[in-house]
Amino acid sequence: MKFLFDLIPVILFFAAFKLYDIYVATAVAIVATFMQIGWMWLRYRKVDKMLWISLVIIVLLGGATLALQNDAFIKWKPTVLYWIFALALLISNLFFNKNLIRMLLEKQLVLPVSVWNKVNLSWVGFFVLMGGLNIHIAFNYSIDTWVNFKLFGSMGLMLAFIVVQGAMLAKYISDSTDAKVENSIDPSSKDSENTNIEVSTPGNDAQLQEIVVTKEIINERNKDS
Repeated sequence: MKFLFDLIPVILFFAAFKLYDIYVATAVAIVATFMQIGWMWLRYRKVDKMLWISLVIIVLLGGATLALQNDAFIKWKPTVLYWIFALALLISNLFFNKNLIRMLLEKQLVLPVSVWNKVNLSWVGFFVLMGGLNIHIAFNYSIDTWVNFKLFGSMGLMLAFIVVQGAMLAKYISDSTDAKVENSIDPSSKDSENTNIEVSTPGNDAQLQEIVVTKEIINERNKDS
């Protein structure tokens, strides 16, 4: 749902462009971003930093497009945003020892530090390439092509990148699941006849399934480890 929520200004921009022109679309995107922030503040009393950055960028570049009647400014908006993302990921990791991708995903994944750093760098590279690709399409193709790419092309490439990265991390995802199950076993219960463990059934966190692990199975697991 959050993914679709983040796309609202882009979708409205696309619709307004198809119905009117680039200047109406730019104005709609500015208003939509203000409304996004207003809704988030009213609902959560908190607004993501990147949404504030997006607002500043679209107000500055979108405002310049409307004031000067020059669509070149709004065409730079995705590139500036992508490159800010890339810089934030890179600088936070190199200078502040904070891996932002790890902070977002560490509850779902257990990865070695070296792998987390590679994942972070892969996102840096992706955002840099997306920024360059946006500029190439914006200034070498028709504005219709650029608007179509802004919605469908960028979203498609983002999903493809996530799928490829997920496939590359599949081994670690499996290991993370096994680790969570093993960690739920109380070591003090190894000598007991039976140990009852409650784990979340995959895909349904609200439903719990009781698994009875016998002493023999625990011993076999200990031997394997």
